[in-house]
Amino acid sequence: MSQATKRKHVVKEVLGDFVTPTENQQIVKVTGSRGNNLHETVTAQGETFLVSMPTKFRKNIWIKRGDFVIVDPIEEGEKVKAEISFILYKDHIQYLQKQQLWPEGFMDKPSTQDQISKQVEEEANEDDESDSEDDDSDLFVNTNRAHCQYSESDDDDEDEEEGEGEDSEGEAETQTGS
Repeated sequence: MSQATKRKHVVKEVLGDFVTPTENQQIVKVTGSRGNNLHETVTAQGETFLVSMPTKFRKNIWIKRGDFVIVDPIEEGEKVKAEISFILYKDHIQYLQKQQLWPEGFMDKPSTQDQISKQVEEEANEDDESDSEDDDSDLFVNTNRAHCQYSESDDDDEDEEEGEGEDSEGEAETQTGS
């Protein structure tokens, strides 16, 4: 089987199948990559351990920090205690939540990205009352940066305007006087 055909079947399997964990499998969250196809994970109970990525997923499916996976335990493992059997995407997570199979430890807190998107939506709703020219809600929001609020005080603007008016009057007097 060629590499392209293999990739097609693996991607179809991962995206198309809705898998539920068996009694010996568990759902874990990826907290980081340790290299060499090893990933650090944490369970819903807070236990941290390494998992390995099987060869069928390598260079075909990519996972990142914050993704959820279903793992099979490895009996003889000291550091590497499990192997990834399935990668969960948003649709899979929603399916497992509807089936009441999602671990309670992962339900409690919304992710920071969700919090940032909620803040942006709230600000967009507040900005709808202002002029349409100042509407920046359609701009791309970089979630990799901390969200800062900038405000301009009216006092500074008034001082600048008064200063500009005085300068222009003084210039006019010097031009007419010469």
